[in-house]
Amino acid sequence: MSNTFVGMPAFPEAAKIALADTQLRRNLAHATKVIRTKRNAVVGELDDWEELRLAGAAIKDRTLRHLDGYLEEFEAAAIAAGAQVHWARDGSEANQIVIDLVRQAGADEVVKVKSMATQEMGMNEALADAGIAALETDLAELIVQLNDDLPSHILVPAIHRNRAEIREIFLREMPGAPADLTDQPRELAGAARAHLRRKFMSAKVSISGANFAIAETGTLVVVESEGNGRMCLTLPETLISVVGVEKILPTWADLEVFLQLLPRSSTGERMNPYTSMWTGVSEGDGPQTVHIVLVDNGRTRALADPVGRQALRCIRCSACMNFCPVYERTGGHAYGSVYPGPIGAILNPLLNGVDAGPVEKSLPYASSLCGRCYEVCPVAIDIPDVLVHLRGKVVDASREHPVPNAEMLGMRAAGWTFDRPGRLAAVQRLAGFGSRLLGDRAGLGPIPFLGPAAKWSRARDIPLPPRESFRAWWQRTRGKQSRKGAS
Repeated sequence: MSNTFVGMPAFPEAAKIALADTQLRRNLAHATKVIRTKRNAVVGELDDWEELRLAGAAIKDRTLRHLDGYLEEFEAAAIAAGAQVHWARDGSEANQIVIDLVRQAGADEVVKVKSMATQEMGMNEALADAGIAALETDLAELIVQLNDDLPSHILVPAIHRNRAEIREIFLREMPGAPADLTDQPRELAGAARAHLRRKFMSAKVSISGANFAIAETGTLVVVESEGNGRMCLTLPETLISVVGVEKILPTWADLEVFLQLLPRSSTGERMNPYTSMWTGVSEGDGPQTVHIVLVDNGRTRALADPVGRQALRCIRCSACMNFCPVYERTGGHAYGSVYPGPIGAILNPLLNGVDAGPVEKSLPYASSLCGRCYEVCPVAIDIPDVLVHLRGKVVDASREHPVPNAEMLGMRAAGWTFDRPGRLAAVQRLAGFGSRLLGDRAGLGPIPFLGPAAKWSRARDIPLPPRESFRAWWQRTRGKQSRKGAS
């Protein structure tokens, strides 16, 4: 896949393009409604759902408070079980480690389990630059890869495509696709299965992520719905697992909580059809060489933020996206990252810094702060609170620039105006004069601003100020009586 999110426009510009795509909005509305309905049904079956949410949040918070110790415990247990553990400070370092490991195995192609961590660091592109072909085996990821597209959802990366579009992609890009292929889900899945099976049987190396990593045993856990991931985890000779350091759970008992929270929140199922667990190397069973790459890539930056660190609780279920009215209308590409939706709006600025670029700076504002994301988050991440916190960081970062932007100039002008009653009265009189001059503006729509302020007024209806301020009305109608009473 040659495309990446690098260079994507900031959210306001990207969202405007997405909103004009009626087919995209139709696809998203249908898909998110189906997932929401399924999720609500299975969550409603549990009387202790809120207690499970709080338990998940508490386990994650405890782990994050002692993350260094749990990581060392995991490393020791994994090595004792026969795995080799590598540490990577950022995506570039992780990519190079994986490239070297694939070359050591004598391979020039790999099969991949769906992994947000590898997408985050552009691993497929790095492998391609090194002459190594990476084949995505998750059905939705395969669709995206075949179409040289970008993922737009954590759970369903091809959610922006409908069945007819997927059929056209398969016919055009998939070797060996039947000429009489229809858009029926069973036939589409069958064509993908036949395409992938040949690769599963020949691949020497596979790459995975992990949903969870158990510190006390060195075990990695992947949950999925198709079984393609299990093929990657068991058939190749070498398995390389790339894991963000926040995926650690202290004990097996902790895993029980998350195996109830995750499937209900993500796919709307009581349990995942395939839950794969592996601990190091088992002689004669599965991959005989197992590597684990533990990646930071901004996670310690997020951990250092006392408000934002709760984002590291995220178990990548995508519930926040499925319920977000903004995501449903703009889709995931508008967020300019592999992490779209509400969680992406906080995770990207936390991992990279709000001053990393225009995308990170704009994402904290990609929300109406309605709070639906917090209500459905299985680990109770208060996304609206973090969004407001990050908006403050964006403003603070802008203050450090030597040249003030339009917003700063506007706030300074407002501060100067409100600093003295006489100044405020003068501005109110001027605004009232402008209203009388414009009349009722019947049929003319909202007030248009010019220059830099136009960006603000294009997204908001700005009413005319009153022709007479409360101060002026009081002075005209009550001022004389007040003066008489005082005398």
